[in-house]
Amino acid sequence: MKWIKENGLSLAFLVMFLLALAGQAVAGTLDLNDRQRAMGDQPLSVWEYVTTSTFAVDVAENWQSEYLQFFLYTALTIWLVQRGSTESKAVGDAGAESDEEQRVGAHAAPDSPRWARARGLRLWVFSNSLGLVMGLIFLLSWGAQSVAGQAAYNTQRLADLRDPVSWGSYVTSPEFWNRSLQNWQSELLAVLSMVVLSIYLRQRGSPESKPVGAAHAATGVEG
Repeated sequence: MKWIKENGLSLAFLVMFLLALAGQAVAGTLDLNDRQRAMGDQPLSVWEYVTTSTFAVDVAENWQSEYLQFFLYTALTIWLVQRGSTESKAVGDAGAESDEEQRVGAHAAPDSPRWARARGLRLWVFSNSLGLVMGLIFLLSWGAQSVAGQAAYNTQRLADLRDPVSWGSYVTSPEFWNRSLQNWQSELLAVLSMVVLSIYLRQRGSPESKPVGAAHAATGVEG
């Protein structure tokens, strides 16, 4: 029970993620089968549906937009600030900060991670590991979206008695960029909303909010 309590936030989101993914699979199967029956084709099972390019591209395009959001947020908040927002560092603290502030190298504490005490490439990699992993997952999921999207797009083209397209033609097509940009704009709007709304609005007890009584101009203060 102690372990569950200490990891409750990640466990709650993991469970909700799995439920949402399962729900998407079921709803997607029902939606596809409705169209399959209308065209006189055989319906698919849920397992058959989750192995299709249609399901893969829908999942991948959402994942890549989410990780793009987190990658940009992680990188841009190093150098850019927003006065009054909990999502920003204090106005005068922009930048990568000193070794002493980051507790690396000679300034590492006894309980600091081992790589925080390293030097050279290992320290650079660990110092930027969050952004690097977020960026890598974005690129991998965007690549998966392009491959699965090409397969799904060509399936539809063949059904319409049109020639399939190459991967290069697909990733430069309006279809691919429409899928990508409609997700990007929603994620960027969500981050913008959080940055701005956290200046003026409060949520008591949440680390994403300033204390209820904090001034609107207070920056980088968490409740």
